[in-house]
Amino acid sequence: MRYWSGVLTLVGGLLVAGPSPVAAQQPAPAAAVPASSIRIAYIDVQRVLARSSAGVAAREQLEREKSVMQKEMDGKRQELEKLRDELEKKGPLMTADARREKQEVFERKRRDAARMMDDFQKELEKKEQSLLQRVLQDLSGVIEKVGKDRGYYMIVEKRGASVLYASPDADLTDEVISAYNQAAPPKKTP
Repeated sequence: MRYWSGVLTLVGGLLVAGPSPVAAQQPAPAAAVPASSIRIAYIDVQRVLARSSAGVAAREQLEREKSVMQKEMDGKRQELEKLRDELEKKGPLMTADARREKQEVFERKRRDAARMMDDFQKELEKKEQSLLQRVLQDLSGVIEKVGKDRGYYMIVEKRGASVLYASPDADLTDEVISAYNQAAPPKKTP
């Protein structure tokens, strides 16, 4: 989710910045759609993920996997607590070599548990990203179909204002490239 929030923030910032002076100087294209016929809608992707059956199923699958990992980590924690208690209670009675060996075993198991926790966290994040990506891909097709069927010119995401569906007529990329190239001709290299 961190990736999507970063993308949404970036796109939102670009939308807030407004048109460039170059774009403001260009006349409106002759084939522009009349403003009265432009229909723009929005959706809240977070709400879709939270309430859709696919989103709920993905979240439940992640919770099941997290629960399995948590049980394994709980077992490691109990093992570490047992070793620590043994060191605290029996440590003074042990020989220096036995105490040092027991301490090394404890430290090694503690490091292993910390690495395992880190691996589990990374694995969960990767699975979450994969599941959400799959849901968002499916959602993208649905958004496009709804947009076409209902006659929307554009559909944006409510929280970040990123474009999720746009009519091909709404693509001004080539015009912007042309205007940019006219405003700043390419420099010739020696």
